Amino acid sequence: MRPIPYVFFNGDCRQAMTRYAEIFGTSGSLSFVTVADMPAEDQPHLQGLPQDSVMHAAVQIGEGWLYGSDNPGGETKMSGASLSIDLKDEAETRRVYGALAEGAEISMELAPTSWAPLFSMLTDRFGIVWMIGQVTPE
Repeated sequence: MRPIPYVFFNGDCRQAMTRYAEIFGTSGSLSFVTVADMPAEDQPHLQGLPQDSVMHAAVQIGEGWLYGSDNPGGETKMSGASLSIDLKDEAETRRVYGALAEGAEISMELAPTSWAPLFSMLTDRFGIVWMIGQVTPE
């Protein structure tokens, strides 16, 4: 069993998940279900939602998955949680940090720490909070 983070977006789920697939090189695993894709019996519950709103998205990141959805009627601010990703080498850590940092609010610049060769915290342009770290070699 493995927990799967499920994050919510304010209408830009497709853009965010596509960007994550580009960053992590997993475009082949990316999938979307939109309002238009939902069965007829569910359509009455979805009235007023744009037909291209993402009801469910999935992208593989390493050995895990990230799920997401547009949440047009509710709050999407991430609170009390972060997505944490550990990368194996300095070059990959810097590349992922640079990609996620585009348009982000940086809480902690990428730098060495007592627990990791490199570590950073940021809120990306889609409002998702990330902790990016380089794994200490064994």
